[in-house]
Amino acid sequence: MVNTMNAPGKINYVELPAKDIPATKAFFTQVFGWSFEDFGPEYTAFADQGVDGGFFKADLASSPKTGGALIVIYSQNLEATQAKIEEAGGVIVKPIFSFPGGRRFHFTEPSGNEFGVWSE
Repeated sequence: MVNTMNAPGKINYVELPAKDIPATKAFFTQVFGWSFEDFGPEYTAFADQGVDGGFFKADLASSPKTGGALIVIYSQNLEATQAKIEEAGGVIVKPIFSFPGGRRFHFTEPSGNEFGVWSE
C-alpha cells in the first residue's frame, strides 16, 4: 500500500485556531469521536480524520466570511449529525441546503471556527 499522506503536492496537515482548546476538543470528541494528543496547553493534534491536523491557542476563528478555508466533514445522515452538533453546543450558521452532488450545512464549534457537513 502506498502512503499518500506524505506524497509530494498533497495536503498533509491543517492547523486551526481555537479560543478554548478544551471546549473544542470536547466538542469534536462528542460529535465525531475524534481523539487528540496535547502538546502543551496551547496546542492539540488530531489524526486519522481524513487529514491530520491540530488546534492552536488563538483569539481568532476561521470562517469563509473572513477568508478562511471551509473544512467539510462527510456524514451518512445529515439530520442526525446536525442534532449531535446542536446537543454538543455547536451553532448551525447555514441550514441544510442542496448543491450539485448532495446536501450540506455549516456550523460553528465552541471556538467559533466554521465547518461544513455534507452527504449525498
